[in-house]
Amino acid sequence: MNGFNYILNKQTEWARSRGFNLVGSQGVRGKPAYVSCHDDNLFLPLSEKLRDSLNKGDGNELGAGEHPGKLQAIYSSSALGINVFQYWDSVNDAPAIAAACGLCKQGSRAASHFSFEEKFPINDGFAKHPNLDVVIHNSPESKIKVLAIECKFREAYDARGHQGIKPKYLEQCETLWADMPNLRQLAEDISPADDEFKYLHAAQLIKHILGLKRKFGLDGFRLLYLWYDVLGLDGASHRQEVDTFSAYAKKDRIMFHSLSYQELICQMAKTLEPEHSEYIHYLTGRYL
Repeated sequence: MNGFNYILNKQTEWARSRGFNLVGSQGVRGKPAYVSCHDDNLFLPLSEKLRDSLNKGDGNELGAGEHPGKLQAIYSSSALGINVFQYWDSVNDAPAIAAACGLCKQGSRAASHFSFEEKFPINDGFAKHPNLDVVIHNSPESKIKVLAIECKFREAYDARGHQGIKPKYLEQCETLWADMPNLRQLAEDISPADDEFKYLHAAQLIKHILGLKRKFGLDGFRLLYLWYDVLGLDGASHRQEVDTFSAYAKKDRIMFHSLSYQELICQMAKTLEPEHSEYIHYLTGRYL
């Protein structure tokens, strides 16, 4: 079984166990993989803060009209990210999840607050700027200003693949490549088409690094790639590509981290029970 079908089957079983009637992407048409409303897909109802952030993003997560939005898909990476991070925003405890993600030491109180779907422009002349799924902002006195998180669920295992990096990022952002010769070489290798990475969307990660570096400098941010692992060749190949990208970032002193959702959930179950037991039980029952 390939990675996408593994996720789809597991999430379909979860939805049926909850008594949800699944519909297709076009309502009665398409593979039945969408819940009837957003909140059926979430541990907590969607907050107004998150709703506003999603509306400002470019992903059409909430949809419009009679067709379900992307957030209603049982394999939605946005829904998975919201299920993990919205809870900590609701209880005002950014340090707990930052430490569980390995982005700071246990006991650190530097993490301050969350933002979602935040954009850090690479070049003001570009029409669009990439959205970061989750950003944990540290206190103003912290050297590292933000802990940025790119969340993935089924995307790495999707047959549609991904694009390389457009030449404009190499031609019109010269100053941003200073101190990053290895990452620049990688960007050149996957421009305009990416024939190096089948599973990892390396071009997207590079663009996030460029935007974060422009805003905070090379030493002012950490970037976490948080992904869902699967059994078999797809999972092993994806992990290998993550390691390859990490090696390029490490050579340029970029604070790039990677973690699977399964590792994160197990870490939280180990260190954060029993105070957050209902939340932990939801995540373990659905995603492990």
